[in-house]
Amino acid sequence: MRVVIIGGDAAGMSAAMQIVRNSEVAEITVLEKGKYYSYAQCGLPYYIGSVIDSSEKLIARKRETFQDEYDIDARIFHEVREINPKERTVKGWDLINDKSFEIPYEKCLIATGAAPIFPKWEGGELHGIHVLKTIPDAKHIIKDMKEDVLNVTIIGGGYIGLEVAENMVGLGRKVRIIDMADSLGNVFDKEISDQIHDEAEARGIEVILGESVEGFSGKNKVETVVTDKGTYRSDMVIVAIGVKPNTDFVKNIGLNLHTSGAIIVNPYMETNVENIYAAGDCATQFHRIKELDDYIPLGTHANKQGRVAGSNIAGLPKTFQGIVGTSIMKFFDLTIGRTGLSEAEAEGLHIPYESLEFTGRTHSGYYPNSEKLYIKLLRNKETDRFLGAQIVGKSGVDKRIDVAATALYHEMTISDLENLDLSYAPPFNGVWDPLQQAARRYGNN
Repeated sequence: MRVVIIGGDAAGMSAAMQIVRNSEVAEITVLEKGKYYSYAQCGLPYYIGSVIDSSEKLIARKRETFQDEYDIDARIFHEVREINPKERTVKGWDLINDKSFEIPYEKCLIATGAAPIFPKWEGGELHGIHVLKTIPDAKHIIKDMKEDVLNVTIIGGGYIGLEVAENMVGLGRKVRIIDMADSLGNVFDKEISDQIHDEAEARGIEVILGESVEGFSGKNKVETVVTDKGTYRSDMVIVAIGVKPNTDFVKNIGLNLHTSGAIIVNPYMETNVENIYAAGDCATQFHRIKELDDYIPLGTHANKQGRVAGSNIAGLPKTFQGIVGTSIMKFFDLTIGRTGLSEAEAEGLHIPYESLEFTGRTHSGYYPNSEKLYIKLLRNKETDRFLGAQIVGKSGVDKRIDVAATALYHEMTISDLENLDLSYAPPFNGVWDPLQQAARRYGNN
């Protein structure tokens, strides 16, 4: 069985390894447009900030490992430009040898990931303007980080923008964030976003909100960022306004696409075109609370979906069980996490929700180093079903977010959350976990 996988990162190689482990007849060819296989994109801001001292540490498995130990034909600089479902062929361009290629398949997995969004801004070709998605992107930024690069402008106040901002401050640069939204981290509700904003300003970051970038100016190198309301001096610009699925090359073969451009898949990672699968940042994820196909590109989803796709290609039926919208980030001393629905999402789905805010402690107040935890919960006020949690604090956020995510996965009510049997000892918790204390407040309203 000839299997062609397009994309050599998280989803693609998770799938490849499942096929290797579960099929004795599969011949696997992986076509990777770039140079690197199976690396941790989420670690790139910390590589730029020298928290991680080598890009090699971000690579889970090298291409040579897949080739030599697992007999996978792992190619690099092979750009796929066309899939022909009738002929069952994949066609593209060998960027090293500057020639076309054509490979037949019996099963094909599209795992092409996503690309940074970069609008057609005037001056966008100037030196010193970067995106961050790949190891080469990070290396270009590091190489460009000369001594005269003092002022760095980051366009976009989402996860990547905030993480890059933190690391640039750590490198001693003066940092500015520009975002057309009215808040930083706008996937969070206002109460959380306000705390992110306060932390940014406390760290000396200039925050410019509600302004839309129109272009850049400079001779050969960027010198200013021009918005609809002002002009800002900048020695370097990093654009982090989101990503889009790498699916343009398959838009003419009849695949069902999500409004985001992602490929719609069923629980087996199958597309609507026979023998073609999709997984990772180029595919949709079923949201268990929204009960809709969604697009939330994260490495956790990519690895799971790739594993499911590979199992099914190998003939071992398996389904992807969906997501609940869980994410977490570090921003200086803050940890910020969310799972489930935000208020905006609940409103958009016309769910009769109510929210509750609570400030608890990471562990028993009498035990040293107890820190505050701000918690916001959402529930369906008609059914008591737990809908979402957002938490910010200096520590202990990850534990509570994961408990909340588990509760959401199993469709628990707020009352169920209150009754969970959670661990307690003074160094780790109070007799009532802060999540449960917050849940109890609903009953007291």
